Amino acid sequence: MSALAVAADPNCLFCRIVAGQIPSRLVYQDDEIYAFHDIHPWAPVHFLMIPKLHIPSMAQLQPEHSGLLGRMMVLAPRLALQEGCSPYPEGGFRLLSNTGAEGKQEVHHLHVHVMGGPRPWLKG
Repeated sequence: MSALAVAADPNCLFCRIVAGQIPSRLVYQDDEIYAFHDIHPWAPVHFLMIPKLHIPSMAQLQPEHSGLLGRMMVLAPRLALQEGCSPYPEGGFRLLSNTGAEGKQEVHHLHVHVMGGPRPWLKG
């Protein structure tokens, strides 16, 4: 585990959600990944995928995280369909990961927004 990645940060909102200390609307979870609905959705389908491991942002990813991120990217299409996105190519979804202050990251725990559904959306 890299110096910036820790099992959990007790002050992190998303770590507290994974721990069950803050309620969420679960989409999916396994040993490494937790997915839940966004509380302020921008699109008809809008959920977040996070690693259970506390990694502050994309900027802190290390080579040892490649498998985890690969699993998240392979899982995203399946969960998008499960949550109501129409199939590719007429349908689809958007993946977004904000990184750092200039990237408008609000919660400093790596997360990927998965958004889809009929347009127009509130944002994006």
